[in-house]
Amino acid sequence: MAGLLDGKRGLVMGVANERSIAWGIAKAMADQGAALAFSYQGEAFGRRVEPLAASVGSDILIDLDVTDEASMDRGFELLAGRWDKLDFLVHAIAFADKAELASDFRFRDTSRANFSQSMLISCYSFIDVARRASAMMPDGGTMMTLTFEGSSRVFPCYNVMGVAKAGLETAVRYLANDMGPEGIRVNAISPGPMKTLAGSAIGGARRTYKHSEANAPMQANATLEAIGGTAVWLASDGGACTTGQVVMVDGGYNVMGMPRLENL
Repeated sequence: MAGLLDGKRGLVMGVANERSIAWGIAKAMADQGAALAFSYQGEAFGRRVEPLAASVGSDILIDLDVTDEASMDRGFELLAGRWDKLDFLVHAIAFADKAELASDFRFRDTSRANFSQSMLISCYSFIDVARRASAMMPDGGTMMTLTFEGSSRVFPCYNVMGVAKAGLETAVRYLANDMGPEGIRVNAISPGPMKTLAGSAIGGARRTYKHSEANAPMQANATLEAIGGTAVWLASDGGACTTGQVVMVDGGYNVMGMPRLENL
């Protein structure tokens, strides 16, 4: 049986290690026949990504800094030098000052510098990358990013990242409208709390993880495999009419108005 993504090529941005959501997506896509390229920022992350990329048969690794225009130009020039077109893009990049995600930090004290940097890396970078990637999608394609429900509801310590994710989700809708006539679909995947390197930077992460697991209808948090399967669907022909959406993959936690009775 042919893989759902046989013959498709995609760029995956944001793999930090084997527990990254981006890696769960990359692995699932590779298992379905996709050829992958990876971007990373700096030598330290490059050393982590290289063996993972090799494990799925990829030798395209691009050092790319989304805050630097010249780096972005070089990165996409390198990618275009290896591939004549792109079928999908996975954007899994976000950043905020860890000190402003701590349990004793108040959102109202968000610094101007951290707000600007968080919005640039966590929101604008998707717009910038999407514009560049679309130039490599003459036959259409799929773009996806990662968000979190802290965009629309308050989660302890999520702070400025909630504002950045709200902007990111709005960008998804506007990009979907912009690129739809070109046959390019744009969506976001929203997992619930997960044990990742990025998630561990948020104050109270373990308690948040346990709470969502105990109170979700499925009484479980998302797995890398479940998120990867969702990404495969979005990138495949099965996702041909899905765009501008935030797809929830959180065991149903987002539908709950209060904790389960047994947990009150």
